[in-house]
Amino acid sequence: MLDLSSKRVLVTGGAGFLGSSLVAALHRRGCGEVAVPRSREFDLTRADAIEALMERERPEVIFHLAAVVGGIGANRDNPGRFFYENAIMGIQLIEYARLFGVQKIVVAGTVCAYPKFAPIPFSEDSLWDGYPEETNAPYGIAKKAMLVQLQAYREQYGMNGVYLLPVNLYGPRDNFDLASSHVIPALIRRTLEARDAGAEDLVVWGDGSATREFLYVDDAAEGFVRAAESYDGGDPVNIGSGEEISIRALAEIIVEMCDYGGRIVWDTSRPNGQPRRKLDTTRAENEFGFRSQTTFREGLRATIDWYEAERARAEQRTILAG
Repeated sequence: MLDLSSKRVLVTGGAGFLGSSLVAALHRRGCGEVAVPRSREFDLTRADAIEALMERERPEVIFHLAAVVGGIGANRDNPGRFFYENAIMGIQLIEYARLFGVQKIVVAGTVCAYPKFAPIPFSEDSLWDGYPEETNAPYGIAKKAMLVQLQAYREQYGMNGVYLLPVNLYGPRDNFDLASSHVIPALIRRTLEARDAGAEDLVVWGDGSATREFLYVDDAAEGFVRAAESYDGGDPVNIGSGEEISIRALAEIIVEMCDYGGRIVWDTSRPNGQPRRKLDTTRAENEFGFRSQTTFREGLRATIDWYEAERARAEQRTILAG
C-alpha cells in the first residue's frame, strides 16, 4: 500500500469540482505536501508550462483531473476544443511525469469513452467495442488516448500509470452554469428558477428515456485515493455507484425535492445523448475495496441545499452592493 502522507502530491484540476474533494480527502489522509496548480499560472496545454510546474513541485504522485468538460450542449458547440485541449494536456503531462521520474500517476478518464451501444452494465473489457456517442465522442476519445499512452509507457518504461473511468459526478460545488453544466446541476437550477418564477412548465431536453448513473463527488474522491494507495494495474477501472436511473425519473425526483408544482415538458427536438449508462463496478471493489457510500437522495439533498444557500448568499451580496 502506497503511503500518500509521505509523498509530494500534485493534483491538476485540484481547485475544481472533483479536485477540491480529492484534495480534502488527501488532507484527511495526512498529506502535507499537496500542490494545486492554477490554470492562470500554468497552462497545461503548453509543454513549457508543464515543465516549469514539474521543476517547481517535483511531485512523486500525480492525480490528473484537469479537463475541459461540459454537458451535451457544450460538447456539441466545442468538439474541436474539447478534443485538442483534453488530449494535449494529458499526453504532455504523462510524458513529463515519465521524464521527471514520477512514482505514480492516476488519470481521470470518462464514461463518455464507452461505445454508444456498449452492453449494460459497461464492463471495462468493452471499452474498445465501438464508437462513442456522437455528441461527446471527441471528448471521450481524447480522454481514452491517455489510457493507450499509460499502457504503452507501462510496457516500454515500466511507468506506474492508473486509469480510472468515473461515471457522471454530482454534489455541492458543481458547475451550475447552464451553458456548460451537466444534467443534475442544470435541472436543479432550472427547477428552482421555475419554482421561484411561478412558471407552469419546466422544459427538459430529450424524451426522458435515456438513463444515467451518478456518483456523489466525495465518494468519487475516495475512489481515486484508494486507487492511488492500493492499485498498480494497467487495466482501466470504473468508478461509479452501479445504479441506473432514467432522465425522466431524475427530473421527477428533482421537481419533488425542489417543491416545484408545475409540469415537466419534454423537448424531443433536443438529443438524448447516450441511450443508457450503467457501470460494472466489480473491478474497483475487488482491486481496492471501493463502493459508493452516499445514497442518491442523500446526495441530491446536499446538492440542492448547497445551491440554494449559494443563491441566497449571491442575492444578499447584490442587495448590499446596491
